[in-house]
Amino acid sequence: MTDTLTGCHVSVNGESRSFSGPLHSNALDWLRAQGLTGAKEGCAEGECGACSILVARPGAAGDPADRTRWTAINACLTPAAALAGQEVVTAEGLGSPDDLHPVQDAMALRGGSQCGYCTPGFICSMAAEFYRPGRCEAAEGHPGDEEHGPNGFDLHALSGNLCRCTGYRPIRDAAYGLPAPAADDPLAARRAAAAPTPEPTDLASGGARFLRPAGLDDALRLLAEEDSAALVAGSTDWGVDVNLKGRRAPLVIAIDQLPELRELRWDAEAVEIGAALTLSEVERGLDGRVSLLAQVFPQFASRLIRNAATLGGNLGTGSPIGDTPPALLALDARLVLSSQSGERTVPVTEYFTGYRQSVRRPDELIRAVRLPLPLAPVTAFHKIAKRRFDDISSVAVAFALTIDDGVVSRAAIGLGGVAATPIRATATEQALIGRPWTPETVRDAADVLRGEGTPMDDHRASSRYRSAMLGRSLEKLLAENPAAAHAGEEMS
Repeated sequence: MTDTLTGCHVSVNGESRSFSGPLHSNALDWLRAQGLTGAKEGCAEGECGACSILVARPGAAGDPADRTRWTAINACLTPAAALAGQEVVTAEGLGSPDDLHPVQDAMALRGGSQCGYCTPGFICSMAAEFYRPGRCEAAEGHPGDEEHGPNGFDLHALSGNLCRCTGYRPIRDAAYGLPAPAADDPLAARRAAAAPTPEPTDLASGGARFLRPAGLDDALRLLAEEDSAALVAGSTDWGVDVNLKGRRAPLVIAIDQLPELRELRWDAEAVEIGAALTLSEVERGLDGRVSLLAQVFPQFASRLIRNAATLGGNLGTGSPIGDTPPALLALDARLVLSSQSGERTVPVTEYFTGYRQSVRRPDELIRAVRLPLPLAPVTAFHKIAKRRFDDISSVAVAFALTIDDGVVSRAAIGLGGVAATPIRATATEQALIGRPWTPETVRDAADVLRGEGTPMDDHRASSRYRSAMLGRSLEKLLAENPAAAHAGEEMS
């Protein structure tokens, strides 16, 4: 294979830099090789945030003040080649020792750094929130709460950043003391201009190839020709395999910027979510209108991961412990699979066929996820894990129920972590439908739910614990919806 390079130039701190390989280099290694050593490798799997950088991503459609949004991502997971034509800002680009950025100044003033290893990552994540449109306006007249500062700073913006020296209070104090960006702040002004247009990329080096096709048709043609290609969107799963398992695909196709995979549409029958929209973009776009997903998003990894991860990627990996499949099962979601031969729609209930296996053919990609309307009014997502946030679930349970006049008329329950694939708890659903929503009904159904799936013992939990948590989850749902329970008791 002849080495080729097309369109692999990246704007880094306002300076154009070229990338010429190695092909599987991540953005962190490439930036450090450029002398920008502020970002560090702490875990190489997107959990510590020491490597975070800012990238210019599309903002809210139709908002002239939010055409570009500064977004923090993990550089250790992002392929360097995926940044072709993009704009990147590192901690060095935010400020210098002689001219500190407001975030850097606040961290120094509040004592938010000791050894300094994690500090540049915190700085970049904090800067993304510093520049979040509407942050200060939304805080006017509000004193803040346990997760938001009086300046509107969302503490979850730092959920993917770890520190082992300082302790988090001075870091939080620095975040909560940030002002609004100054009127002459160039990065704030940059938000009013359009985000960089994705550039088609063709990079071949060392017997491997990285391609960013111009559109969906090109991507499907490549898949038809090369059915062993690795599809990469946010790379939050693939990047870990590259870093820790040494995975080296002969052909990588980046589909994260395909316009056909980045639409979010509502109509009378369904909401359609593009498979390449990041979870943060989906969260902003839905704006709480799909209650079940609104409960999933804050518990899905960290903000750094959600700024890159996609629904298509979470489904494409086929993991039995992914957080979104149980919710999509409960929502009766359909997947739109595209290939050169056309499109087909597959219910999520029929998508998974085995451990990390699915009905998706090698020549297909997931174009969109469709959620039928109307949505169930009673929903909940219960994630049982060792940590409240930024952890892998031992068990995940998603509920979507319709309760009419105190009687369960519809029930859909998605489970993760209790079988080789995400599954629907069909026996439990049948134990609920047609019965009054009362403690007696829930106790009976909880006994059924404890027997769903084939939970196993592993380092996260025992099979007995997983089964017990299934039953407790349904009891918790009743406690969260007491009004419906009272209506059922009145009828009985």
